[in-house]
Amino acid sequence: MTRTRTDETGRRLNFAVGLVVFGALCVLAGAVFAGIQSGTFQHPPIFRIIGTLVMIVVADRPALYVRVRSDRHRWASTDVGFLIGMMLLPWELMLLAVAVAILCAMLLARLSPAKAAFNTGKDVLEVACAVAVGSALGLTSPFTPSFQLLPAIIASALAMAVADELMALPVIAFASQTSVWQRFRTGWDIRWGTTAVRYILSIITMFLLAQDTHLVVAVPLVLIGLHFTSANRLRERQEREAWHQLAQSTEKFNEVDLDTVLSEAVKRGAALFSAGEVDVEINLPTQPSRLVRGGLDGVRYDGPPEGAPPARGEVIRAALESHDGSADVGELRLRFRRGVALSEREQYTLRSFAAALCTAVRNACVFAETQRLAADHEYAATHDPLTGLANRRQLFASGERLLADRATVGLTGLLLIDLNHFKEINDTLGHTAGDKVLAEVALRLAEAAHEGDLVCRLGGDEFAVLFAGLAAPALAVPRARAVLGALDQPIEIDGVRLGVEASAGAALAAPQSGMEELLRRADVAMYQAKREGQVVAVYAPARDTADTTRLSLTADLSRAVAERQFTVSFQPVVDLGTAEVISAEALARWHHPAQGDLNPELFIDAVERSGLLGAFSQAVLDQSLEAAATWCAAGFRLPVAVNVSPRSVLDPDFPEIVAQRLARSGVPAELLIIELTESLALSQLEVVDEVLQALRGLGVRLALDDFGTGYSSLATLARVPVYELKIDRTFVSSMTDSTEAAVLRSTIDLGRGLDLLVVAEGVENEEQRRQLWELGCPAGQGHLFGRPMPLRRLLATLRRGYDGRPGVLAPPLHDTGAVIRLPARRAAPHRRDELG
Repeated sequence: MTRTRTDETGRRLNFAVGLVVFGALCVLAGAVFAGIQSGTFQHPPIFRIIGTLVMIVVADRPALYVRVRSDRHRWASTDVGFLIGMMLLPWELMLLAVAVAILCAMLLARLSPAKAAFNTGKDVLEVACAVAVGSALGLTSPFTPSFQLLPAIIASALAMAVADELMALPVIAFASQTSVWQRFRTGWDIRWGTTAVRYILSIITMFLLAQDTHLVVAVPLVLIGLHFTSANRLRERQEREAWHQLAQSTEKFNEVDLDTVLSEAVKRGAALFSAGEVDVEINLPTQPSRLVRGGLDGVRYDGPPEGAPPARGEVIRAALESHDGSADVGELRLRFRRGVALSEREQYTLRSFAAALCTAVRNACVFAETQRLAADHEYAATHDPLTGLANRRQLFASGERLLADRATVGLTGLLLIDLNHFKEINDTLGHTAGDKVLAEVALRLAEAAHEGDLVCRLGGDEFAVLFAGLAAPALAVPRARAVLGALDQPIEIDGVRLGVEASAGAALAAPQSGMEELLRRADVAMYQAKREGQVVAVYAPARDTADTTRLSLTADLSRAVAERQFTVSFQPVVDLGTAEVISAEALARWHHPAQGDLNPELFIDAVERSGLLGAFSQAVLDQSLEAAATWCAAGFRLPVAVNVSPRSVLDPDFPEIVAQRLARSGVPAELLIIELTESLALSQLEVVDEVLQALRGLGVRLALDDFGTGYSSLATLARVPVYELKIDRTFVSSMTDSTEAAVLRSTIDLGRGLDLLVVAEGVENEEQRRQLWELGCPAGQGHLFGRPMPLRRLLATLRRGYDGRPGVLAPPLHDTGAVIRLPARRAAPHRRDELG
């Protein structure tokens, strides 16, 4: 683009110069032809011709030079000689005299042929314009000045000045590649002011010469005086403008943006020093070397110095250093097409400009470094250093903005992700490999996240994804599964392929709730997913053990224990074949004075965290044993099964507490069944083994509750002294499915193989009862036989029985004696007696 603009300017310059020279040649040819026709050349006024030639040459010698880029342009007072010469010579001779005098003056000034031809042609055309205007107004050449001819003389002078402006300034603008209007506007007042003074003095000189023509020899002295007066005024003006431009240029350096400073430097430097091109190269220890190149039209190159295109022309260099030389940040280079010698004033201006630029570059770099450090600190404060993801702080800030923005479209949700068995990776492969796994997980989650969602690392192996703009609550799970699907493929770390599994909890923001509550709910759902072996679980208030309702219950626990608000209901366990009750499971209830009867799901976690677990367990155990003693006294020798908290079994003193309660109630130990969770029974903790063995030593029976929902181990199951297996209700409800039926059958066969009593939970109808019986399951409990009920109702139910048979709750599946039981592999006399 710059090359095209330069070529166009060159064509314009050549055309303008050629046009002026051609016009002058035509005028001179016309003058010669007219002079021959009129006989003017036959008796020429030699004295006046010589005087005019000398006057013009002398007027041209003390020229004032003004540099525009690499070109020096002359300003002389020859127009005064032209005006006076018009009074002395016929116009034919005057035009030829001007051509000869100016050509000689140009040769004496050692100008190039092109400049000499242009200046000679320009001056010839100026005089031709003046002669034409004067002739049109009745002015003959030569003439004797008079007041009647004064308007014509002034018009001729004005025509000469206008012609000079119209021819000289466009050519200067084309040559310097500057604006024509800028050239007309720059210094117009001085040019026209000095021109007016010169013309006034010229007209006065004309009137003096009219009195004595020999005074023409004094005209050069007057011209020299006028010239120096004009030159001094022009130089003073240039000095003021230069300092003004320097002040304006350095004001632009007050910017703190380095790009702006360097861009302004090349533009202002080109304007201030009239340079064709300016280079600013900076070399700082805090950043790579940089070169910015440009001119009046702006920046043309910005990048590393070694990548800059080659530049031509003569160069003037100035170090970018402070006034005292204490700092050096690079170099300023002014480039011209030809060699240029700067004046003393320009050299001082250059040093001042370079020093100001040095200060501006240093200030901009300091500001940029400060901004960078601030940005780094802000980034570090809101991002995880290992993965580059947003951290907890950024999560809360972004989440609070979403929740507070009423214009937010859709719902806001949070997915909390925790990697399973990540500790094993750290322990096996080392923390370096663990960090690589976390980085890869972070990358995959970020790539799989929906646009607009925020992926965060909260710490350790815990991540979070803030969902924005969910159209409906049901879309939370599909979006969560899409994110977690990124972890399906194995991760290869140092040649080892690792499978990464995760558990996640999703929660939607509730009205008027903040990020703290949203994160808590997602955390509740995530731990629910871990407990139940799910990939994703959605927050459900009914399973939240830490909502406000449950927190309010914590404050009432002490009073509940003291006032015996905890009660026990009993659900019968029956022989599936005969429907005879063989035991009863004790189920704790809280009879809250304000909220009514509460199920254990609502308060058991609060009890475990409150420090009242021991008192609660003893209260439940006392009521259960009291009930067993009561129905034994009524003729029903039935064991009672009591669920115990895992924390109770972790207490070494628990067997002693059980022994004391048994002794106080008078109930035989074999009538007490302690139900354990599967994860606790399979624990490798030494204290658990000791407690279970101690309970077994007392004669207490142990049952494994909800069997099949955890991570069973046959070797550990054989190690634990369990009497009973209870099949979880989920297998019973879905046993029509072939897979679930196979699991159910395997569990029943396992119990029979280990000589254990197998009890199916959740028997709701006769069809389920019959199928379980046919599969070989001997016992069950569920709503088909009876819901949990208080002791008095259970006694009434047992006494009433079914069809007049006490202790039987349903019709038998076979006639008495129709089924003969095979002996078990291990002796269990009490069990055969009970199930006979």
